[in-house]
Amino acid sequence: MIWGRRRVGKTALIEHFASELPRVIFHTGVGDPMAGELAALSAEVREAGLSDLRDLAGNPYRDWRDALDHLAGLAVDEPVLLVLDEFPELLRESPTLPGVLRAFLDRNRGRTRLRLLICGSAVRTMWSIQETRAPLYGRFNLTLPIYPFRPHEAAAMLPRLSPEDRALAYGIVGGPGAPLLTEGRLIMETETGSPIGGSILHAIASGVTRYNEIADVIKTDPSRGLDRLVEARLVERLTPVTEDPEKSRRKIYRIADNFLAFYLGPVRKHRSEIERGYGRRAIPALEHELNGHMGAPYEEAFREYLWRQSGSGLLGDHVVAIGPWWRSGGQDEIDALVLAQPELTRIPVAIGESKWGKSVDGPRVKAKMTAKAAAITDSVDQLQYIICARSQVTRADPDTTVVTAADIFPGQE
Repeated sequence: MIWGRRRVGKTALIEHFASELPRVIFHTGVGDPMAGELAALSAEVREAGLSDLRDLAGNPYRDWRDALDHLAGLAVDEPVLLVLDEFPELLRESPTLPGVLRAFLDRNRGRTRLRLLICGSAVRTMWSIQETRAPLYGRFNLTLPIYPFRPHEAAAMLPRLSPEDRALAYGIVGGPGAPLLTEGRLIMETETGSPIGGSILHAIASGVTRYNEIADVIKTDPSRGLDRLVEARLVERLTPVTEDPEKSRRKIYRIADNFLAFYLGPVRKHRSEIERGYGRRAIPALEHELNGHMGAPYEEAFREYLWRQSGSGLLGDHVVAIGPWWRSGGQDEIDALVLAQPELTRIPVAIGESKWGKSVDGPRVKAKMTAKAAAITDSVDQLQYIICARSQVTRADPDTTVVTAADIFPGQE
């Protein structure tokens, strides 16, 4: 099983994997009635040259059991890979298909070399297929979620851009590419799980980040909706890195998908003009609002960079956690606090500050970081200080580690 949100690269990955296999049938569900889907599958088997003696043009598959049994017979001696892409679309008209697949697997265990790969973009549906009471629970040899590219991976796709523009592309789009308005609507309509999910996303995008505040805005219990959005990786649940996420009472929520945050933030303010064909008029305002939008995604990219560097010696040994920290009420926020555990106790070893500003003054930022660090440790002089800016950190002392977009979004690795 492979799953992940639309346009994240699932189908391209499967096609690359299957390109060197000699006997592959690739069927993409479109939500047609079962007869239409089976007719399309029959044609795909014919085109692959695997129809054997059966005339699939005049005698297409009658139901899913008929299709699976025929393909199993074709794969007795040589393996055949059947890819069912956009599997949730097949379930619209064939909701019993998971049960049919389970019965087929039980009936043909060890008697065929037919291999099944199912793939889907409806993340909640793909999760439900794996749940304990679902027919296919425990039947997958591999379950592989596909997530958007990380900052350095996305940068590798944009070799002609400067590091700063790579950062902008990542902060606006995230890992996959997507048309601005249509993809935003698609995510809101198909990935949020329920109308409550959409309301929660709008609330968080407007700056409402705490559980009780979200409940006040949407006028109902947001627990289930938040859990679904976190599962879909559209929302991230954050706690101070020094606290147990299960016990902390200082949880906040942020939109984890960069494109969705941009769509619900700056783009939403100008949606009317864009839909009426006046998008060019909104460009100056969008460019001006980018600096405010880029703070959060650049901060997250900075933490991701620190995680990647944690094994290189940059942060010392025994690093076990990297994350944000703040006091009650959101005071004295630290963008990246690095914790190590050399023995039984976790201790802070580094502190980092991320600024989207093109150039920041090193001593000024470090002084503020030192003051914040005093709330965490008495040994502020023993911490490693890391300052991240878009292009440069000026007047930084030799003991301060400097990070820029060129480090986080390298041209190639």
